[in-house]
Amino acid sequence: MNRGFVLGKFMPVHNGHVLVFDVGCELVDELTILVCTRACEPIDGKARLRWVQESVKSNTRVLHLDREIPQEPSEHPDFWAIWEDTVKEFHPEPIDMVFGSDDYIVKLASVLSARPFLVDPDRHTVPVSASLIRDDPISNWSYLPEAVRPNYQRRVCVLGPESTGKSTLVKQLARQFQTVYISEYGRTYDAVYRQGENWQHQDFVDLAHGHIAISQETCKRAGPLVFEDTDLLQTMVWAKFLLKQVPDDLLELINRWEPADHYLLMKPTIEWIDDGTRYSGDHSVRE
Repeated sequence: MNRGFVLGKFMPVHNGHVLVFDVGCELVDELTILVCTRACEPIDGKARLRWVQESVKSNTRVLHLDREIPQEPSEHPDFWAIWEDTVKEFHPEPIDMVFGSDDYIVKLASVLSARPFLVDPDRHTVPVSASLIRDDPISNWSYLPEAVRPNYQRRVCVLGPESTGKSTLVKQLARQFQTVYISEYGRTYDAVYRQGENWQHQDFVDLAHGHIAISQETCKRAGPLVFEDTDLLQTMVWAKFLLKQVPDDLLELINRWEPADHYLLMKPTIEWIDDGTRYSGDHSVRE
């Protein structure tokens, strides 16, 4: 079996790394990636491990080295010997090829008695680095793999009473920032199933699950910023208003629900308009 090896911090993983992974997979039967992390680093090591795992092909195994270890030859006189022992600890099988974009892999390959293979060392194919992404993830969004994007994406949710301009504002913000928006599933649910009456506990649970599913899938298709028209908090408010209580199943969703990064709360300072799917124009109720 022909074996390949990749070593890196992947802080964060970007498409340049993925190019290295994919090239390696084409040239060896089995590719091993060792994700090296330390507690002092600015991005969580387990998150980086997961991002790599979600960004590789099937003939790849991903291992995790999480310990304090010299990072530069100047830090320890036995730097290369330490790394040779560490790699062999995680990869006791012979390594045939070492892949990467940085010159250090030439020395690493020599230490491991393997052949180095530099992939896009001048960054012509994927002109980005992890430090550039950390400094400005928005400008470098196109170089982020799908697994990494949620870490840098920000969701803005608009909440508030009926007829305060939530849907209009969300559409305008999405247009202004050239992104997509998450529409309110509750209005669709009401129009299809309830038509303004006979709400039951299960309705709100189903509605919440539906909106969360739409939100998650829309975010995958969005850029670094996405706008949302209401969320689970609004659903809970409506359940309390129409049922006089919040169903337990709805409360349990809080434990695995991801709130938005920012909220805009609308006040009922504009005229209430009955569009056929609204419940109360009474000002005290709206307040």
